[in-house]
Amino acid sequence: MAQHLVHDRSQRLSEVPSATAVAHRYADTLDDAREFVLPVIREILEDLDPDVRRVCAYHQGWVDADGRPADGNTGKLLRPALVLLSARAAGGDVADAVHAAAATEMVHAFSLLHDDIMDGDEERRHRPTAWKAFGVPMALLAGDALLSLSHSVLLARPTPGAISALRRLAADTQRLIAGQRLDLAFEEGKQVTVTEYEAMAGGKTAALMASSCAIGAEVVGGSKTLVEGLAYFGARLGLAFQISDDILGIWGDPWNTGKAGRSDLVRRKKTYPVVAALSADGAAAERLRAYYRATEPLSQSELVEVASLIEEAGGLAEAHRAVAGCLAETERILGMLGLPAEARDSLLAVAAMMTGRNH
Repeated sequence: MAQHLVHDRSQRLSEVPSATAVAHRYADTLDDAREFVLPVIREILEDLDPDVRRVCAYHQGWVDADGRPADGNTGKLLRPALVLLSARAAGGDVADAVHAAAATEMVHAFSLLHDDIMDGDEERRHRPTAWKAFGVPMALLAGDALLSLSHSVLLARPTPGAISALRRLAADTQRLIAGQRLDLAFEEGKQVTVTEYEAMAGGKTAALMASSCAIGAEVVGGSKTLVEGLAYFGARLGLAFQISDDILGIWGDPWNTGKAGRSDLVRRKKTYPVVAALSADGAAAERLRAYYRATEPLSQSELVEVASLIEEAGGLAEAHRAVAGCLAETERILGMLGLPAEARDSLLAVAAMMTGRNH
């Protein structure tokens, strides 16, 4: 089925992509992921225990809590889309990368199921999270099932690079887990530096993004230089993506994000804008530090004030600068890899849309 992925949609785009052309290229990329990767995931999940499968399907937006079909939001599918672009960048048959793309989405879904429990998040995509709908034990089991299946999915289409891609995905999953552990530790009241934040985000978010950008090329036999270059691209993109997500967690519209407004501030999470603001000088930073030293819940008016203090102390501006720096680095590394123009422009379009989104 995936052979039809090999086509050149870029012909309708200008040689120097406009904002509209970038948006079209991004949409085309996500359409490929939905069309070719989602059916693989649906087929694999049929082998699960029926109750566990229902939790997984609910989390993916396919059914409601009673198992009835739902026209829900299946998520952005960014990571599988990057896997397909990675395979295309290596000049391989992207049909060989579809199962690797499915594997990355399953690892991502596992991480979200567990993350929602650890963070106590009660809403995702405008409906109860899986643990709220089915209970913590079932959500944990669903996450475990997705993680264990991801490895067999990747190996379902044997290619010369499948084993090394599996090793990479397994290692980056361990980095993801270590990053999540650091994220939890940051909530224990310790002071966090920007360097420590970047180590956390480099695991929690950027590790799987790095895998996604590398294993597509790896499974189709791309060179080591290309695979490692794409992994580095993904790592910088992942950091930019996480910082952008941190910005949305404070200033984003809950209707667009699908999460409760200022939920990160409610938990006093040490996100990038917060870390940057807490380490600044001045009256706003000092008042912000007092809020973060306190333990009583923040009222709605206090949440508004805290967000304002973060911005006044320079946290928002620093976050935007960090995202811009990461994106400049992604463009630099792609330029060094000498990719075909279509592959390079598609990867940069996805990077631009991922970090400029409002959801």
